Amino acid sequence: MTRTDLPAGGAGVGSSPGPALEGPASPESAAPSRVAAELRRVRRGLRRRVVRGRRWARRTFRRVAARALHDWRSSLQVRIGAITMIVAGTVVVIVGLVLFSQIRDQLLSVKRQAAIAQAQAGAVYAQTQVAGIATGDAASVRSALDRTVRALKERGGAAGDFDVVMVYRTGDEDRTAPSRRYVYPALPADLRTAVDSGNQVWRYAPVPDENAEPRPTLLIGAPVPGGAGGGERIELYYAFPLDQEEESLALIRGTVIIIGVVLTLFVVGIGVLVTRLVVDPVRRAAGTAQRLAEGQLEQRMVVRGEDDLARLATSFNAMADSLQRQITQLEGLSQLQQRFTSDVSHELRTPLTTVQMAADVLHEARGDFAPHVARSAELLSAELDRFEGLLTDLLEISRYDAGAAVLDSEPTDLGALVARVVAGMYGLAERHDTELVVERPDEEVIAEVDARRVERILRNLIGNAIEHGAGRPVEITLAANPTAAAITVRDLGVGLSSAEAQHVFDRFWRADPSRVRTVGGSGLGLSISLEDARLHGGWLQVWGQPGSGAQFRLTLPLTAGADLTSSPLPLRPAVLRRPGSRS
Repeated sequence: MTRTDLPAGGAGVGSSPGPALEGPASPESAAPSRVAAELRRVRRGLRRRVVRGRRWARRTFRRVAARALHDWRSSLQVRIGAITMIVAGTVVVIVGLVLFSQIRDQLLSVKRQAAIAQAQAGAVYAQTQVAGIATGDAASVRSALDRTVRALKERGGAAGDFDVVMVYRTGDEDRTAPSRRYVYPALPADLRTAVDSGNQVWRYAPVPDENAEPRPTLLIGAPVPGGAGGGERIELYYAFPLDQEEESLALIRGTVIIIGVVLTLFVVGIGVLVTRLVVDPVRRAAGTAQRLAEGQLEQRMVVRGEDDLARLATSFNAMADSLQRQITQLEGLSQLQQRFTSDVSHELRTPLTTVQMAADVLHEARGDFAPHVARSAELLSAELDRFEGLLTDLLEISRYDAGAAVLDSEPTDLGALVARVVAGMYGLAERHDTELVVERPDEEVIAEVDARRVERILRNLIGNAIEHGAGRPVEITLAANPTAAAITVRDLGVGLSSAEAQHVFDRFWRADPSRVRTVGGSGLGLSISLEDARLHGGWLQVWGQPGSGAQFRLTLPLTAGADLTSSPLPLRPAVLRRPGSRS
């Protein structure tokens, strides 16, 4: 809506009247809208506060529940304290209920017996006061009933405060004389029916007081014997309020609850204290064992006293001493073995070089020798080459054992690396009549790796697959995801059992010792491959099944130093995986 302002001074003389202008809304019409807007704003604020309060309550509950669950799982002391509290609380509640029930029954029984005795005495007294009442008129009946009720109230009794109602029945007409007017309407119908039958009965029922508030009351009704003749009857009712008993029971209930809570906390405190005396040495033993596992072999427990816990600490320290001695011996033997392997490998390098040179001279001149001498020269050259490879592998293993292996990482195209290794293995594959099948993505797979070590891993894997593939195709697959790359080498040869797969990376291990090795090698290839993969922070894993071949999977992080969480390729071949299985 467009608003038009008049010029200053208003309209001039002779000007024609224009259309009426819309002015601002009147205060009377604007006030309700402002109030409604304010109410809507307040409602929105309240809703936001309620939503925030609910979210805070949910977060707090989840936090407390998670903390309680963690404490329950991680602390033996908390579990024993909670269990002790539950058991002690349950026992205290059961004992308290039984005790309170017995006290209540005994208190009410004493009250009931005193009230029944008082009602019986009152009925006898009323009989003497209303004798011959049937011969009088209505006024004399009323007077006799009122006089008897007042006399009964004045007599009192051992049952405490009470109210009295006397009823004179003749046909269908009832004349009542209550000490208080609201007592008679509160009498239960079954009580009146039982008294009308000539029985003395009692009931617990609520009866209103002066403020019309119902109060628990003991009601006793009895017929007055011989008080009337013909069809006329006189009934006597006593109402004993149970206020004092309720107060006594409330006091007893509170006392039982307080004593039960204090007793429960006392038992829980004792349980927690005793548990702590037992748990603290166990915690100290656990901490000492953790430090021992971290390599602090000099850690020992403090022995105090001569009890069972002291004997536990003594036994633990003896075990730690024995472990320290054995670990020290094993470390010494391991260092000796590593030094021996390294020294022997280096010491053999020089004579091997000399013998290799002499063997090369003999091998080149084998054409001038007799056939058997020429064959011996060829065998000597081949075995020296194998011996040199064994020394090279031993030196590499010794570097890993000494922790001297260094990773020289640089961005490398794994697809080109796989193609280069496969090309170098074609000669061996042709000699074994084996086809090499390579599957890799079209795009480059760049990873920060030591190319020399990865090539050595793949040569070992492909060479083993060719040797054990029984002339069947060997499949090499490369794949990658955003964080890792994987290469699998699959053969369809004799395969591996699960027990053999656990030892395939052991040094000098062979599944079948009687099997003749056709490729050559030192028996250290897979062990070195596993160390190369670990040096990259990667995985080298194997799957095998007798008669179905084997598959090795090498998984490497794309970035040096990154942690692996998954592999782009499954360890179990896809054609053998069951639906829903996960590698």
